[in-house]
Amino acid sequence: MNPTLKYSILAGALLQAFSAHAQDQGAQPVSEVVVTGNRFIATDRASVGGFGETALFDTPASITAIGRTQMQDLSIRSTTEALRFDASVSDAYNAVGYAEQFSIRGFALDNNYSYRKDGFAIPGDTQIPLENKERIEVLKGLSGLTAGIATPGGIVNYVTKRPTDKPLRSATVEVSERGTLYGTVDLGGRFEDRRFGYRINAAAADLHSYVRGANGDRQFVSGAFDWQITPDALLQLDFDYQHKAQITAPGFQLLRNEVLPTGVSSKQLLNDQPWTRPVDTRDTNLGLRFEVKLAPGWLATVSGNKHWFKRDDYTAFPYGCSNEGEGYYPGFCSNGDYDVYDYQSVGERKTPWGVQAMVQGKFDTGALRHALTVGTSYAERHDSFGDYVYDYVGYSNIWQPLTTPQVAADRVTGPVFERRSDQESALFAQDIVNLAPNLTLHGGLRYVKIERSEYDDDLGGYVHGDDHFTLPSLALVWGLSRDWNVYGSFSHGLQHGGIAPMGTSNEASMLAPGRSRQVEFGTKAVLANGVNLSAALFQIRQGLEFEDPYQTIGGRHPYVRSGRETHRGIEFSADGKLSDALRYSVSLMGLNTRQDGTGLASIDGKRVTDVPAFKSTAWLEYAVAAVPGMKVDGTWQYAGEKAFDPENRVFVPDYHVFGAGASYGLKLGATAVTVRARVDNLFDKFYWRDVTPALGGYLLPGAPRTFRVSAQFDL
Repeated sequence: MNPTLKYSILAGALLQAFSAHAQDQGAQPVSEVVVTGNRFIATDRASVGGFGETALFDTPASITAIGRTQMQDLSIRSTTEALRFDASVSDAYNAVGYAEQFSIRGFALDNNYSYRKDGFAIPGDTQIPLENKERIEVLKGLSGLTAGIATPGGIVNYVTKRPTDKPLRSATVEVSERGTLYGTVDLGGRFEDRRFGYRINAAAADLHSYVRGANGDRQFVSGAFDWQITPDALLQLDFDYQHKAQITAPGFQLLRNEVLPTGVSSKQLLNDQPWTRPVDTRDTNLGLRFEVKLAPGWLATVSGNKHWFKRDDYTAFPYGCSNEGEGYYPGFCSNGDYDVYDYQSVGERKTPWGVQAMVQGKFDTGALRHALTVGTSYAERHDSFGDYVYDYVGYSNIWQPLTTPQVAADRVTGPVFERRSDQESALFAQDIVNLAPNLTLHGGLRYVKIERSEYDDDLGGYVHGDDHFTLPSLALVWGLSRDWNVYGSFSHGLQHGGIAPMGTSNEASMLAPGRSRQVEFGTKAVLANGVNLSAALFQIRQGLEFEDPYQTIGGRHPYVRSGRETHRGIEFSADGKLSDALRYSVSLMGLNTRQDGTGLASIDGKRVTDVPAFKSTAWLEYAVAAVPGMKVDGTWQYAGEKAFDPENRVFVPDYHVFGAGASYGLKLGATAVTVRARVDNLFDKFYWRDVTPALGGYLLPGAPRTFRVSAQFDL
């Protein structure tokens, strides 16, 4: 789609949304000021706490729910910007222009299973669009009962916007970073036949990242429709499509694989070559849900989702040093030289789909009250890709970049065909029993059967595997008062084994599924003035996966699971009002991680990589009484030092980052206008925000000082 066409489509949608009102309202001066206020956590319910929406206060789990109003108020355009307000979440090789990837409680999320759209797994291999999302939900900890396969840290679930009962007409335009232009529209309402509702979202962006040269563009469109067939039967349909093409910004490596590079800029693009091409992704979702009331208190639901993902991946990839002695692999040279590889993987495809059916109801057995859920689900995922191109073409330097010719321009990805497929069948049941007026038992089981098929290059055929697991979950909630409760829980989780990264002896092969275990104790409170408090103590254990430096097969190290990693931590969050004009939110996490049981003295007893021992984030907003309609806010983030590698040879320093924002609401005729401005990394601090042992170990710097200004128009 060419730039003129894509912005014409967006402009046309804007005109359509506001034309009717423009005919009725001439140009008018500012006639009144709009004063708005909302709690920082914009919603008190989430669907990841059980089967169906559940009050956060009553859920025996640590959950964050970030609503649409909050995303608008804080000018949030990506999941990265949203999750920075939760101290339990960190980046995990979250490269500009590539995939948004995170860790929760120190566990890197699985790109195939830990990201959910309305409960169904979707690939986290790109920037998941937020324009058609009502909220982002983060379940911290094991999700085996409700989600089946996922990593132990938790899941991120995106809840789709639904049609509105009243007409909705909203548009936003924004300028940010080095001239990024962004626009979006949100239209909702009911047709003349009120049984039918609609929600349309569209967006376009001309991307100019703070990393110089990491430019691109993005287009998005979505629709959601409801049909109230009868008072007891509802049918819902939704779809969305996104195309994004952007040059990616790969990370830095250690000098000589032992020293952090210095004197580099977070604005520097190591992928800057004349032949560099953008990573091009296209993804589509189609969702369907039917629910019917069977009887008073009983509901049956059937739902499904299909996702199509395609990526053409191109990078002038920085890896290793061949210009110094015998070289370093991984690692850059002492003088900053690094090898440049032409990486191409064209035609990658992922096509996951899933269906679920369940029945929920409430009943009594004597003095006990039950809330029962029983159901079944089935999901498949099919991954197709070819043998990638990865050829040395020369070298460059982190301080004095060099141009490298792309010799042999006829290199192409090998034939693309299905290399991996998974089938997941499950039966699940949960019963929430009120044992006493202030005591509730949550008990559940999920039986999961997994069938896998993976192409083995050495065998020239497919290798099949079957596994089955029973995942228990048990929790007890005690209401200390109407406003306070405490809980204790024990649960099992299930995750696929990691995929051996590029450069290992078993590259691209997947390790066997593994079980994880969690114990958690917590407390929650909803106090006066909308104050919300939450605290949790937890321990999670799973097998440790790493590249074993003490084994060599064919000149390469294998990727293995050996021993275990244990994460013990404490979380605390609070949000509310200090006064009518002053609102706040605070999130803290202290985390102790330990590797043991590998039999390797250099690893056992060491910290897990890319996990700070302490992380915090705070937000404070003040409504300026002297200027009605104006609010100013500030943010502070801190992360402690992090281990770069499993042997803990190198640690990345801690950092503080500050930000500020302001908004002003007013009315122009019938249109409510909200103008917002934000600056992140206020003091332009350089810091390493993200480190990973993957692909030999990389470091990604945090964004420098960046600005954004936007205007939101609502009718």
